[in-house]
Amino acid sequence: MKHFTIKELCRSATAQRLGIDNTPPRSAVTALHELVDHVLDPLREAWGGPIHVNSGYRCPELNKVVGGTPYSQHQRGEAADITVGTPSRNRRLLALIKRLNLPVDQCIDEKGCRWIHVSHRRGNNRRMYMKF
Repeated sequence: MKHFTIKELCRSATAQRLGIDNTPPRSAVTALHELVDHVLDPLREAWGGPIHVNSGYRCPELNKVVGGTPYSQHQRGEAADITVGTPSRNRRLLALIKRLNLPVDQCIDEKGCRWIHVSHRRGNNRRMYMKF
C-alpha cells in the first residue's frame, strides 16, 4: 500500500455524523490491501496524481444507511468509489482503467462519471464494466 491508507478507505462523514463504528474486520482489511495492491496503487501510479476515495469499506449498518445494496462489495472491503474531481477527468480515469486492463471485478461509471466504483476480489475477477 503505497498511495492509500486503511484509514482513508474506511473514512465516512455519514458514519461519523451518525456515530456508526465503521471499523473493518480483519477479513475486510485483507481485502482492502488486495484492492489497493492490485487496482488502486497501479492506477494511481499510471494516473500520476491524487485519486480521492469517496467511499471504501462500509459496515453493514453504514451500507444500509447510505442505500447500498445488501450484497455490496463495500461491506467486504472489496470496493471503493473514487474520483479525480470532475466527470470529464473521471471519464479519462475510466479509460485508463480499461487501457491498463486492471484486474477489476466491477468497474461502474456512476451517474455520468460523477464517481467510479471499482472492486477487486481474491480469485477470479469478472472484469465487468457498467454504467448506472
